[in-house]
Amino acid sequence: MKFSIATYASHSALQILHGAKQEGFKTIAFGKERVKPLYTRYFPVADEFLVGEYPEEELLKKKAIVIPTGSFVAHLGTEKVENMKALYYGNKKVLRWESDRELERKWLLEAKIRVPEVIEDPDDIDRPVIVKPHGAKGGKGYFIAKTPEEFWEKASKLGIRDKEDLKEVQIQEYVIGVPVYPHFFYSKLNEELELMSIDKRYESNADAIGRISAEQQLEFGVETSYTVVGNIPIVLRESLLMDVIEAGERVVEASKKLMGGLWGPFCLEGVITEDMEFVVFEISARIVAGTNPFINGSPYTWLRYNEPMSTGRRIAREIKQAIEEERLDEILT
Repeated sequence: MKFSIATYASHSALQILHGAKQEGFKTIAFGKERVKPLYTRYFPVADEFLVGEYPEEELLKKKAIVIPTGSFVAHLGTEKVENMKALYYGNKKVLRWESDRELERKWLLEAKIRVPEVIEDPDDIDRPVIVKPHGAKGGKGYFIAKTPEEFWEKASKLGIRDKEDLKEVQIQEYVIGVPVYPHFFYSKLNEELELMSIDKRYESNADAIGRISAEQQLEFGVETSYTVVGNIPIVLRESLLMDVIEAGERVVEASKKLMGGLWGPFCLEGVITEDMEFVVFEISARIVAGTNPFINGSPYTWLRYNEPMSTGRRIAREIKQAIEEERLDEILT
């Protein structure tokens, strides 16, 4: 093929490049020189490795289609990604909507998704809340507070010392439930939504605190943090699948109205409560690292494809179809 598939060497690059090779594409990784052996020697998924955070001229010369990931967007920043000249898979307009929690909330409400209540003034905190910085930070900087005093004490450690600084975070009601992260793929070419897989995050130190007794936690003064270190596969109770899929359908329909459409991979990040209600607190409008346990496919992709189908491979297959049908301009920005 005259086109190649490229991505930033981090996050889910191994899966993206492996899937691209399965579909017959030449592959390019770009990033820090230190990680080059990971993609060329230990796991030989990149035909070529370009050193640099975003080697635009070389990518243009090689007709590379860049697949965005959370690491790439966080590394370059939304504005630089929006202005990049290299071929880009997906709709760049969704980046603003997923990186700003106020816009993200508007999107979810437009899709009639149940979302946690947002508390605008920390002095009004009267229940457990979770405080999140804007953007894709992999859980870094999240904290829980139960009172205004606890909020200000913990927020000051992040440099938030007065109400002028509150624009850097969103304060959400803490909804108790099982974390569930369904991964979708919306084919713009076929106008179909696919459920690819589901995971939960393995977070430090939230998933380690259970090894310490409550008495010792109080004694040590352990503060819960939510930095993601890995992902664990989930097969959801079958009676809940339609709720999750219909939520994905509504998010896609709302995106068409708000920002011209969402296509390709995305994830709804939320919890399922004891009342079996799916409550969503974030959208990741791109491939998420939670798809990495499914490089050989998930139970859901086996049911649909009856062959190994990772989200990375599904992206490559969509691009391949667009090339064959001469519709590439419909899925690139």
